[in-house]
Amino acid sequence: MSSTTDHGAGTNGNPGTPPSTDDARSDRLEWRLTIERLSSYWLLGAGLFAIALFGLIVLTLVQQSIPIVSEHSLLEMVTSSNWDPAQEEFGFLPAIVGTIYVTVLSMAMGTPIAILAAIYIAEYAEGRTKMIVSSFIDVLAAIPSVIFGLVGLIVVVPFVGDYLAPALGAHSIGLGIVTVSLVMAIIVTPFMISLSVESLEALPDELRESSLGVGATKWETIRSVLLRAAGPGIFSAILLGFGRVFGATIVPAMLIGGQTAIPDSPFDAGETLPTLIVNDFGELMSLPLTQSALILVGLMLLVIVWLFNFGAMLVRRRLKRRWQY
Repeated sequence: MSSTTDHGAGTNGNPGTPPSTDDARSDRLEWRLTIERLSSYWLLGAGLFAIALFGLIVLTLVQQSIPIVSEHSLLEMVTSSNWDPAQEEFGFLPAIVGTIYVTVLSMAMGTPIAILAAIYIAEYAEGRTKMIVSSFIDVLAAIPSVIFGLVGLIVVVPFVGDYLAPALGAHSIGLGIVTVSLVMAIIVTPFMISLSVESLEALPDELRESSLGVGATKWETIRSVLLRAAGPGIFSAILLGFGRVFGATIVPAMLIGGQTAIPDSPFDAGETLPTLIVNDFGELMSLPLTQSALILVGLMLLVIVWLFNFGAMLVRRRLKRRWQY
């Protein structure tokens, strides 16, 4: 009877297994579950911190924008073209028009190049050629924006002023919207290429093989199958490019000319919303109303980008449902 009892106690229901082994396994499992709970709490805290930080930024901008909104109508400022802080005239329309000009022209020039280059790298380039081209794209993406601004002053400004504008029957001093758009297109294109290449290379080979197996050519496969399947990823790459152009500061500040008037043509000098803040904030900080107006410009930028990203998120979800393979 004694031996039977000792045997049952020693095995804990598992013959030949010491009690210490089960205890060790239980301790390890409890430790892993504790780590899992702590990780989930940490991730939740990080997400809540990001939301709280965004809300704090918005509240700060709103609070600092109240003085100008209480003195001038928002609609009046958005539709007015007169910017003269000394006379308390705060017209944002020239900066809004300049921002739209730069964004549309930059994306119109950069998006087709980015998509075609991504198709070449992902589907046509092989071996050393693919490695060299991909490395070159990565190097371009890593160059600071101010370097592009300096190169733009040395190369692009004379090119636009002496060759491009006269060839199109326009007059330009070189500094202006077209110059900024050319340089910004060069800046954002590598980012769009990299993300588009990742989207194309992430597609399963079965898509390519199935399309080629039914008699489609390689280009037909890319156009009708791969671009549709990678559509959400490519769309996200275009959104990234849009965000970088819309909020760009240093390159427009160096190349756009700083003219606070509605441009008559893309070759004219102009202003964007970010450059309006950069050019005037430092020297006009002593004027509370002007400072409030510039903070309102920052709030407008934040709201526009958020609304665009939110709408783009909805469109991207719809594209995923429509193009899912």
